[in-house]
Amino acid sequence: MTAAPRVLAPGESVDRPTRWPLVAHRVVGAGAVSDYADDTVATPDGEQMHRQYLLHPGAVAVIALDEADRVVVVRQYRHPVGFQLIEPPAGLLDVDDESYLSAAQRELAEEAMLAADDWRLLIDMFTSPGCNSESIRFFLARGLREVPRPDGFVVEHEELDMDVCLVPLADLVDNIYAGQVQSPTLVAGVLALEAARRSGRLADLRPADSPWPARDVRQQHLDEIAKLA
Repeated sequence: MTAAPRVLAPGESVDRPTRWPLVAHRVVGAGAVSDYADDTVATPDGEQMHRQYLLHPGAVAVIALDEADRVVVVRQYRHPVGFQLIEPPAGLLDVDDESYLSAAQRELAEEAMLAADDWRLLIDMFTSPGCNSESIRFFLARGLREVPRPDGFVVEHEELDMDVCLVPLADLVDNIYAGQVQSPTLVAGVLALEAARRSGRLADLRPADSPWPARDVRQQHLDEIAKLA
């Protein structure tokens, strides 16, 4: 008979930064956004293993909620899955020395031509940690107001055919559980907001400029890669 699983205390049931030694790093293919990498990693038992993954710059997403309990969404074509998805305004962390909050504010202005007076953190998430290094931070934005797009921003590619819409939060929750809304940023962000509201956590959400440990770990990984090169 196997032993019963150990019950973790609240302070134990958290992700822990851990890095097994990197023996070799090879870029199998370089892309416009992500590189496809093959790493040789030393395991604790003295063996070596290969892991292939996308090396991603990371992203931010904005769950923007108006005074009528409606969420700002974009309807955007996503070629890999063959769907036009309902998504929150979101984008890559691809501007040097830009804070995560500033990136979220920029994306909201670029995609929805909106600004917000109240910014909080909802959740941080790895989108697919078995094959992708992407980390994404979800902001809650309230007190919305219209603004022009930032100077120099050019609407192109998928964004030329992108609609900006308002959807009641309750409708989004229903459509998620019906399997009709499938974007991971929309699903995670909306359900995080719904859970925070139902549990009375909105007032206790983290400040918008809180530390993001996942990004520090990512930088350590990039430093390891640079040493091997």
